[in-house]
Amino acid sequence: MRNFDVQSTDLAVSADAAFDYISQPTNLPKWTNAFSRADATTADLVTTNGEVPISLQTVTSRKAGNVDWLMTFPDGSTAAAYSRITPNGEDESIYSFVLMAPPVPLEAMEGALEAQKAILLTELEKLKGILAA
Repeated sequence: MRNFDVQSTDLAVSADAAFDYISQPTNLPKWTNAFSRADATTADLVTTNGEVPISLQTVTSRKAGNVDWLMTFPDGSTAAAYSRITPNGEDESIYSFVLMAPPVPLEAMEGALEAQKAILLTELEKLKGILAA
């Protein structure tokens, strides 16, 4: 059973413009369903059981196009989300996102990952619309 999924979308903005937007944690609630609030060090993660305050670290490299998020939950468990912005000419880019299975028991992993894959697809379309505006 795979514990990850990779999705991507084309963006009608330069890699630099995409990086400027995506790398800002405060923009996460604007294009994801997972966060109701985020800043440079903390966030409120939306779960099926309500919102959970987490520690959030955004790790970026403009040169490599990487924007990764490291999350620490109140119980000390951790999760990560990895993404990359790739230039596709001067005024376009490709955004790829590696979706890792959530930190849930093994028997729930496949269902949780399948649900998150569908959510990610809508989130990437929302991001594409925001950046095209």
